[in-house]
Amino acid sequence: MATTKAQFSLVTETAAADAPIARQHFLSKLAFETDPADVHFDMERGADGFVVVDVRSAEAFARRHIPGAINLPSRSINAETVAVLPKDKVIVTHCWGPGCNGSTKAAARLSALGFKVKELIGGIEYWQKEGYPVEGTQSPQEALYG
Repeated sequence: MATTKAQFSLVTETAAADAPIARQHFLSKLAFETDPADVHFDMERGADGFVVVDVRSAEAFARRHIPGAINLPSRSINAETVAVLPKDKVIVTHCWGPGCNGSTKAAARLSALGFKVKELIGGIEYWQKEGYPVEGTQSPQEALYG
């Protein structure tokens, strides 16, 4: 199969940012999010500077959740319900997965209430895809959303 040299590139149509600007952008992203590997690594070594908050329903939490997570459904977040959360730790919010914005809504509410917050990229779906442990009444082999 013969190939011809492209005269146009979708990748380079918009110029890449200069290195200092790109660095600031990527550092900014890391200020707002973390991933399952980093959270699991820190949990395994006993780091205590953060708390994982599962913002799904109480029923979903009971079926399956990250060990040590606190359940605080997104829609119930207010000044009274956050009394259980420490102000001196980073709050790591998560919901089902990348198709769920409950974690983002919760992070916005928590930050408005004075908490430092990061979102767990991929939620519990990607936590499980990485093979990390879960607790609850539902087997990890059962459908996550069922």
